[in-house]
Amino acid sequence: MAILKIARMGHPVLRRKAEPVADPAAPQVHALIRNMIETMRDANGAGLAAPQVHVPLRVVVFHVPEEGADDKDNAAAQPLTVLINPELEPLTEETELGWEGCLSVPGLVGAVPRFTRIRYAGIAPDGSRIAREAEGFHARVVQHEFDHLDGILYPQRMTDLSLLMFQEELRHGIPEAMRGVEQTEVEAV
Repeated sequence: MAILKIARMGHPVLRRKAEPVADPAAPQVHALIRNMIETMRDANGAGLAAPQVHVPLRVVVFHVPEEGADDKDNAAAQPLTVLINPELEPLTEETELGWEGCLSVPGLVGAVPRFTRIRYAGIAPDGSRIAREAEGFHARVVQHEFDHLDGILYPQRMTDLSLLMFQEELRHGIPEAMRGVEQTEVEAV
């Protein structure tokens, strides 16, 4: 296994739509997945998409750690999940602002609107089909990673760029525009 180099904002691989995986059982796909998991863990992220490691394929890995789980919004901790050729469907038009960071946008965080409830599906590494519904932080992580597959970084989803800042500046307090808004743990996803 290897720690892979993470592409940063501005790299062309992050701006293009990723290609479907032709053979999910291929050994090179499984090697990529193992390396993505190791890279995500090494970077202390909640998720990672293949384009973030310079591979333009539709593969994501993610988990919702205990500290990201929140019973009040039904976001339970989620084990490590790998999805090949995933699909996503919003289950509501309702969105919620929440802080996001990204391994490809190091040091910055922003308030991003995301659908509050989604359904996602994809192929697991063993060839089985995974289909789940998600809410809260779980839904936020999944949407963030799916955006990478379509060449979208979280700042492109933001509706108020005054809420894009260096993570270390949050120590000065939450900006006025975010007061009273449901907060999730800021985590690089």
